[in-house]
Amino acid sequence: MDLDFVCVHAGRAASELTRRDVARALLAVPSGVALVALPDLRRAMLAAGNPLSVPFWDSAKATLSAIESGGATVGDVQRWMESTGTEPLLLTPSFFVWPEEDERGPVGEEMFHGLVAYLEERVAAGEIDPDALARGDEGAREAYADLQERWLTGPLPDGRVPGTAVSDEQDEELFAAWDEEEAFALAELRRILAELPDPERPVRELRAAATRLREVLGRPGYPGNVLRACAGYEGEPLPADDEELWLTVTAGIAGPISDLPDEEDRLEVFSDLDGELSHEDSVLAALCAIHHADWLAVVAALARRGPGVLASPERIARLIAESEDIDVDLDEPEDLEAAETLFSSVTPLWACLGIVDRTEVLTSLGRWGLPRALERAWSSTDTLGD
Repeated sequence: MDLDFVCVHAGRAASELTRRDVARALLAVPSGVALVALPDLRRAMLAAGNPLSVPFWDSAKATLSAIESGGATVGDVQRWMESTGTEPLLLTPSFFVWPEEDERGPVGEEMFHGLVAYLEERVAAGEIDPDALARGDEGAREAYADLQERWLTGPLPDGRVPGTAVSDEQDEELFAAWDEEEAFALAELRRILAELPDPERPVRELRAAATRLREVLGRPGYPGNVLRACAGYEGEPLPADDEELWLTVTAGIAGPISDLPDEEDRLEVFSDLDGELSHEDSVLAALCAIHHADWLAVVAALARRGPGVLASPERIARLIAESEDIDVDLDEPEDLEAAETLFSSVTPLWACLGIVDRTEVLTSLGRWGLPRALERAWSSTDTLGD
C-alpha cells in the first residue's frame, strides 16, 4: 500500500485527498499492512503538500493497532471514520440511519455523496474541526451531528429533502420486495391447492361462526378490537353476507389492514420507550411479523391434513420446520420457540372464528376457509371459487 493506491482508491490526486479518503484506503487493506505502510504514507503526503494533521495520524495508528490486536469494535472503527470530518454519521441524533454502502439505491447514493461534498465544504470553511473530532471532543461531535441534521432535514435547490428522499426510496424498495414475495407465495398457494380436492362449503358452521363473530366485533376490548383492526372495520357497518365477513376477518389475521385506533392512553404507552405494549398491540405486532413463507407452510400443511389435525402453536412451529413447500431452517430450539410465540397470537383469534376448536384442532370450517382467506390476504382482485 502506498500513496498511489490511496489516490486510485479515492479517485483523487494526492493534493486533494481528505482524511476520509486516507482512512477508507487504510481500512481497505489488512490492518497489519496498513500499519506498516503508515509512516511512508505520511511522508508521501507531506511531500505532496497535503500533510493532514498529527491528531489524524495518531488516531489512525491507534485505530489500526486496535484492529490488529482484536480490541476494536465495529462501532470504534465507525466513530474513527466519522472523526475525519467528512464521513456522514451512520446514526444521527434523530435516528436517521444510512443504508449500508452495498444496499443504497440511486437516491441514497446521490444523497450520501452529496452530504460528503457538503461536509468537505464545511471543513474548508473552518466550520468543522476534524482534529477536535479526532481527539474525541464531545462539543465538536455535537456540532458535527447538528450540521448533518440540518442538511438532512433542509430542502435542496431542487426541493427534495435528503433524509426524506432516502427514506422514501428505502420504503419503495421494501414494498417492492414485499410485493414480490407475496406474489410468489400466492402462486405457490394456488399450485398446492390445485393438487388437493376442493372441500365442501360448511354452511351451518359458517353461519354459526359468523353469528359469533358479529357478537365479538360488537364488543369493546380484545379480541374484537384486534379483529376489527385486522379487517379494517372501524366505524363502518359490517358486511351483511356471512361469508364475506368471515373471509375478510380471517384474511386480516394473515395481513392486518390497520392499527388499533389512536387512543390517548395508547399514545402515552408508545411515547414511553421503556413501557410495555398492551396485549392487543403485542398481538398485532406478532401478526405483522409472520413471514409469507410461514403462512404458506402452515395453511398448506393444514389443508393437506384436513379437519381433526392439531393446530396448536407448538404443532404449527413443527409444521413450518418440517414443511416441504418452503425452505426454512428451524432446527434450533430458539427458532422453533420464536415461531411458536408468534402463532400463539394467531390461534386464539382462529378459535374466535371457528377455525380451530377449544382443543386447538382444525375444524371443517378452518379447512375450507383458511386457504381462501389466505389467498384473499395476498390478492386484491382474485378469490377462490366455492
